Amino acid sequence: MTATFWQRLDKAGRNLAPFAVTVMLVLIGLIPIPVPAYTPVAPQLTLISVYYWTIHRPDLMRPGVAFLLGLLQDLLIGGPLGVNALMLVVAQWAVLNQRRVFLASTFALLWIGFAMVMAGAVFLEWLAFSALSATAMPVKPALFQGLLTVAMFPAVGWLLIRMHRAFLNG
Repeated sequence: MTATFWQRLDKAGRNLAPFAVTVMLVLIGLIPIPVPAYTPVAPQLTLISVYYWTIHRPDLMRPGVAFLLGLLQDLLIGGPLGVNALMLVVAQWAVLNQRRVFLASTFALLWIGFAMVMAGAVFLEWLAFSALSATAMPVKPALFQGLLTVAMFPAVGWLLIRMHRAFLNG
């Protein structure tokens, strides 16, 4: 039995959910918050989403999708093109290689795993920005961004679990 047009459209929409939710998180991350020096330490919501979807739906969060999301984020923040794209693709690759471990883990181990991925991402971004500016960038903003992102992981993870259940388990 072949699927009707509406069934195929519904399936396509559901399969776009991880991309759409991640784009939404990119846009939420751009909302200016009136806190002094917030911009350099704004949490990497995009990385949380790429981490989650790579573990739970790797068929929908492929390296090309992670690259496009990173490029979109680079364009919207006005930073050097490719830095976030590189970071997200490397993170996606690292998570995908350890996916079986993460799938069998408790939430606490997922959180610890994310903290390790975030540490690598912070280092990679700091290294890229330092290389592009030909000087060692300050480490504190990168560390605070990493800590803030790790602290936000449970809340954003809860949102992603809800989205997963709502759109992709139907």
